[in-house]
Amino acid sequence: MQYQAHPQAIIESTVIGKGTRIWAFAHILAGAKIGADCNICDHVFIENDVIIGDRVTIKNGVQLWDGVRIEDDVFIGPNASFTNDHFPRSKHYTGNLLTTVVKQGASIGANATVLPGLIIGKNAMVGAGSVVTRNVPQNAIVVGNPANITGYVSQSSVRKSTMFQMPVAAEPQVIKSVVRGVSIYNLPIILDMRGSLSVAEYGQYLPFIPHRYFLVFDVVSKKVRGEHAHKTLHEFLVCPKGSCAVVVDDGANSQEIVLEAPNVAVHIPPMVWTVQYKYTKDAVLLVLASDVYKPEDYIRDYDEFLQAVEIK
Repeated sequence: MQYQAHPQAIIESTVIGKGTRIWAFAHILAGAKIGADCNICDHVFIENDVIIGDRVTIKNGVQLWDGVRIEDDVFIGPNASFTNDHFPRSKHYTGNLLTTVVKQGASIGANATVLPGLIIGKNAMVGAGSVVTRNVPQNAIVVGNPANITGYVSQSSVRKSTMFQMPVAAEPQVIKSVVRGVSIYNLPIILDMRGSLSVAEYGQYLPFIPHRYFLVFDVVSKKVRGEHAHKTLHEFLVCPKGSCAVVVDDGANSQEIVLEAPNVAVHIPPMVWTVQYKYTKDAVLLVLASDVYKPEDYIRDYDEFLQAVEIK
């Protein structure tokens, strides 16, 4: 036998990888498939139609029902609950159980509940006691009931992104981000009794000639926008009203930049993954783009983005 099992565990499956450890009172049904080097702790129940990858840790009191798919390197905390039916009834079997996927490297906190049919993205972190009611983007940190995004983790280190907030009294300047090619601008602001003005022009603060602009507004504050990179496009973002947060990521470093003044802007070059979230209700985000809209210029899958960055 390639795996280790406590004598009081009930193991009916024959598909269990090398080096996996199964502790007391765990019950694994015959159809389950479990990878190598996993740690299945006390009082875990795993139903038939469950697939678990390699190096997965499942702490005490977790139940994995039919339709759950756990990818490699996932951590599931004590008493986390998974579901597979939106409308369960006693003795009523529809046969239409939903598939829930926890992507590689994600962590589910203790006592969290994951509703059926959802995807928990790669490296995402679900806070303890959270109730997940919708898909969680890769690298997102979600907390609460219902769970909402409160931050992002760094892809390389799986730690929270570094934060940047422009000092209130800062003079006009350009600050280099820890993320490759990204710059944060404190633009000039001119005060007048008739009103205030902030300005940037090409060659002075504006790093390219815009060919397009668009506005993002009336965003429900918990929603996430962006989640893509561009192959050749440059963007210049400023939030002239309200505030929002911009996460930038080059595949090695990640930083969250707060845009909360009309003279604070960020330049995002090609091949940088970006997400915008934490919109206030009155937020208006202005985006200047270096080219017209071209769908083929977008990279919308993070794994594809990482591969492209490595090629470069």
